Amino acid sequence: MKRDVISVLDLREDIDDILSSALELKQGNDKSGQQLKGRTLGMIFEKSSTRTRVSFEVGMKQLGGHTVYLNQRDSQLGRGETVADTAKVLSRFVDGMVYRAFSHDNVMELARNSSVPVINALDDCEHPCQVMADLLTILEKKGRFVGLRLAYIGDGNNVCNSLALGAALVGMDFVAATPPEYRPDPELLIKAASIAFENDCISEVVMDPAEAAAGADIIYTDTWVSMGEEAEARHKESVLIPYQVNGELMALAKSDCIFMHCLPAHRGFEVTAGVIDGPQSVVFDQAENRMHAQKAILIKVMG
Repeated sequence: MKRDVISVLDLREDIDDILSSALELKQGNDKSGQQLKGRTLGMIFEKSSTRTRVSFEVGMKQLGGHTVYLNQRDSQLGRGETVADTAKVLSRFVDGMVYRAFSHDNVMELARNSSVPVINALDDCEHPCQVMADLLTILEKKGRFVGLRLAYIGDGNNVCNSLALGAALVGMDFVAATPPEYRPDPELLIKAASIAFENDCISEVVMDPAEAAAGADIIYTDTWVSMGEEAEARHKESVLIPYQVNGELMALAKSDCIFMHCLPAHRGFEVTAGVIDGPQSVVFDQAENRMHAQKAILIKVMG
């Protein structure tokens, strides 16, 4: 039976195994590099990418496999072929697919019609691969999840949605500070709160960034304007200015708090240069961990 990764929740039973595997892969303890020898990964990208594309391509090569990259200009999706037809055709050629899409519905449609595993490489609802890399980074830097407080500040976007779920699954407190206009997905918030209750931690959304940052072990933010939202950039920036992560906000957190950002970053908007380029920032370790976490996911679903 094929295994899709559309949501962080699809990894609910495997998070510990995936993180352990990712750490071993990163440390070079598994040197075979042939776990996916002869396998081909189809990569469908509707949005441009640096970290996601390169980490999947290099990671797949390190595992002994191959990738085929398709953007909308290269494939018939850009000329009106349905997602369902694309899934059925590509399933005949590849052993798995990653899909970076504008629409969560399209990712679901690809998975429903594919006979090989589909991995969500970002859509407008979730970003599960990013959050697995984030959890790997927190585990490396802090050594645990239980008892930690993760504060997310800014736009309640796809990364925020997946972080709420991921934090709840590992028993880590999660507090997001967002303006009412840009709160996270309400259905996913309910799921995260329910899982958090089961795991004896909290998952909540507040309006005040200072409230979220107080006593935090991790402060996390993301770009305010995602791809496809350029038309509302000026309005979003005006609403989100009070949610900038700066030195004053970081000072409210614990002295050993780390700063995280999934990149690309816009200095002077969601974060100041002094924070992202400062000693508490782990953003480039976090970026590297995309590859290690995704290799572990690929082995889990395609191995």
